[in-house]
Amino acid sequence: MNTLYEKTRIGIDKAVLGAKYAANKLSGGKIAKSMFTAAVNVENINTRVRIISEDEDSVTIAKTDLYGKIVNDGFKILSTTDLHFGDDPALRNKCVDMLYKQIRDSKADFVVLTGDIILGKYQHIDAIQFAQFMEKIGVYWCFTFGNHEAHEEKGRFKELLMKCKTTFPHCLARQGKKELFGLGNYCVNILKSENEILKTLFMFDSGRNILPEYRAEHGAPEDLKGYDFLKNNQMKWYEDKIKSLSKKYGEVKSFMYMHIPLPEYTNVITQNENEEWVFTGKCEVFYGDAFESIGCSSFNSGMFDLIKKLDSTQAVFSGHDHVNDFCALHEGVYLVYNQCGGYETYTMEEIAHLPEKAWQQGVTITCIEPDGNFNISQRLNSMYL
Repeated sequence: MNTLYEKTRIGIDKAVLGAKYAANKLSGGKIAKSMFTAAVNVENINTRVRIISEDEDSVTIAKTDLYGKIVNDGFKILSTTDLHFGDDPALRNKCVDMLYKQIRDSKADFVVLTGDIILGKYQHIDAIQFAQFMEKIGVYWCFTFGNHEAHEEKGRFKELLMKCKTTFPHCLARQGKKELFGLGNYCVNILKSENEILKTLFMFDSGRNILPEYRAEHGAPEDLKGYDFLKNNQMKWYEDKIKSLSKKYGEVKSFMYMHIPLPEYTNVITQNENEEWVFTGKCEVFYGDAFESIGCSSFNSGMFDLIKKLDSTQAVFSGHDHVNDFCALHEGVYLVYNQCGGYETYTMEEIAHLPEKAWQQGVTITCIEPDGNFNISQRLNSMYL
């Protein structure tokens, strides 16, 4: 997409949003109800995180003291998924309000969103609006694309959606290398000293539906359909990145984030005779539940085998399946569903006829200790009801 066109379009959209925000404020919310950034009284969080360096496919950050010196006193990541901002003002406002409260009250150092964030009619404008919301909070954040976000047949291009967000200083997402499949394959390195990495966060574009041109290259059946899979060039990039980081910093331990879950998630649950989803007993389950099937690809391209071979990634975080929210250990690797944060999607009311107090909407909190050990837990939005 033409860079000048993108800059011009984003500039115009920012101006339009500014006018709408003013109209919304002056009218007491009666005009421009689509302005979900106006629905929440956001206060800036004084983050101690600083950008140390950045390039085409990575950003290196660290927590610092008042004098800008890197300190290692732990790091807290808030991750969530499937916000599904559509065209219902009330539900969008509710989602934004809940997300802000979770970021504020958890005292998160960093926020990761694993796809299907902006899905409304004016997708690129809402992408800018969401980035403005995050900028007001002042916490660094990044995202991966989901399977619903880039409807190219409607003129909603990934490049534009990416740049709508990355024009803002606190968004650390990167387009990544052009030769890789998708858009948004990059990593965020969290330092614990100038010469040591506390944790590296790998972000992947997990695609949408299986594309015919990739079947032969990956040895997939010609008639294979369904959700997409990670490609060979993405996995090669991941392996090369770990090797290059290890040369510079020594041993690198990492997390992995994507929208569509890996096929290995199917080891965690199965259907019983009543067609209910239950845990298989093959994996240690730490929390959560499952109310739907694993929406993974029907083709396994081998990422989990590579994870085990390289012995770097300790946990994989995904989204996509809105009413699955378990955290399980499979062959030494945590398989985690980020808590779904959206309300413009199917909920536990439709799936299991449960009241909102029992819904799974919320965020996932990963606390990394100074020695690299970590724990993963839920924070549910029901605490604010």
